[in-house]
Amino acid sequence: RYQRRVRDLHLFTMFPATFQKPLTPPTELPPVDLEDLEGSFMRVGDVLIEEACKAMAEGYDMPATEVDWIRNMLEYNVKGGKANRGTMVVVSAKLLWEHQGRTIDTDTLGKMCVLGWCIEWMQAWLLVADDFMDSSKTRRGKVCWYLREDVKTVALNDAFTIEMLVYKLLKNYFVGEAYYLQLLDLFLETTMQTEVGQLADTLCMNMKISDFSVDRWTYIVKYKTSFYSFYLPVALAMIVGGVTEVEAYCKAREVLVKMGVYFQAQDDFLDAFADPETLGKIGTDIQDKKCGWLFVHAYNDLASAAQQQMFDEHYGKCEVGSTEEIAIKELYKEFGLEQLYHEYEAKTKVECEAMMDQLDPATPRSIFEAFLNKIFKRQK
Repeated sequence: RYQRRVRDLHLFTMFPATFQKPLTPPTELPPVDLEDLEGSFMRVGDVLIEEACKAMAEGYDMPATEVDWIRNMLEYNVKGGKANRGTMVVVSAKLLWEHQGRTIDTDTLGKMCVLGWCIEWMQAWLLVADDFMDSSKTRRGKVCWYLREDVKTVALNDAFTIEMLVYKLLKNYFVGEAYYLQLLDLFLETTMQTEVGQLADTLCMNMKISDFSVDRWTYIVKYKTSFYSFYLPVALAMIVGGVTEVEAYCKAREVLVKMGVYFQAQDDFLDAFADPETLGKIGTDIQDKKCGWLFVHAYNDLASAAQQQMFDEHYGKCEVGSTEEIAIKELYKEFGLEQLYHEYEAKTKVECEAMMDQLDPATPRSIFEAFLNKIFKRQK
């Protein structure tokens, strides 16, 4: 009761414009077992879905029908991925605490899982919107949310709702922490960076493919993928861990963004060459006229004038599985893009390891090695 009164008073004094009534304190999180991180992380995720539904019912007088929609929508969209981004928050915190000579306690591990799920929910709303914009068919082995007969354009509102629920979770679990505003600032800035990348990506639809360059691809993936997928998990652990040195964040960002660019090159490579069942989705980059790693190297560096004309006639104008799409993939093989990609992959690993040698003493190399080991030569 005392903790609840303190929390309500904190909300009332910090945010009087939005305080309406005392709310039920956040549900106690299940214990986190680092030996079963995946299972522990999923159990925390189940609690957070119910926490979101409770917040909708209590704070917004939401009827049962809509609450059920929120629950089913979250179950469908925030689960089913590899959860690498989310679990890396926990792993980063564990390694940082060890570096600081501290033992991470159960309460902190639970909070790191909450932050990890905030990233997973952030990714979920981005994917729901992205699938709608790209006319994608499948996601994580299931039909895309917007393609369900009972969803369709409601998916857009659902994407916005998931985004707002991220900030509801942050407020519910961290409003009393001294670093709460830092968390908000980081999520807001990361969302802005991701939207900048998304804009550059979607505006490709209005451009000629001859304008797709390696530089444009790098710009897109740096902002669309790197910050939220790689820098955000580590920066969250650093904030909670009390790291305040600006140089530590700058050095961490530098190497993590480079990993993120490599990660997206992997995605582009797997879109064309991986088995859809293993990948969990059907690759649509050629159909969708994506400014992708394979295309920018093929078109700008390797294609003859006649082959460029073939790209001009069919890239972004053919359907998945069509003879034109198959022909483009065959060109990729003919150009030796598989070998070029593997050379790029090896070179990037060496460069990332060299950048780790320049990290600030406040951040342990082990965090970055864990990230790189998780993605290097991945198959999905």
